[in-house]
Amino acid sequence: MSLIVSDNSPINLLIRLGLEDILPAIYGQVVIPTAVAAEMSHPQAPLEVTNFIASPPSWVSIRSPVNPLHLPSLGAGEVAAISLAVEMNAELMIDESAGRLQAMSLGLLFTGAVGVLERAANENLLPDLATVHAAIRTMNFRVSGAVLDDSLARHLKHRSTSPP
Repeated sequence: MSLIVSDNSPINLLIRLGLEDILPAIYGQVVIPTAVAAEMSHPQAPLEVTNFIASPPSWVSIRSPVNPLHLPSLGAGEVAAISLAVEMNAELMIDESAGRLQAMSLGLLFTGAVGVLERAANENLLPDLATVHAAIRTMNFRVSGAVLDDSLARHLKHRSTSPP
């Protein structure tokens, strides 16, 4: 197992779906930057998210980057998450396209919430990815239907070619 550094959007979605426990099953440890923890604690954040960050589970650690990168086009949370992923040589969980482009330019391995859910389904940690995707479609979460459709198609192909 490894660890993953998370930006706000993906962990926020997983918590709202009630599926945050797939993270330690896949990665062991999740690092949340202090700036992201502050975003998760905001009074307008969903209650389940503020409750989660107020008393994080043992598999979550909160820390700040030692040497934050200068990435003026990104928000504080994205900068901190990318900076920590670089410092810790860790995978990054990020959804925003500008942040993903920056992560790619830095050679970081990254995924988003949909990718984590697909991986969890592929590893039999989720019984029905289609139901999870249907729930996402009803939520205030910016993801295209095509991304969800492609993820489900990849998962179904994986399932059909994997031994039982």
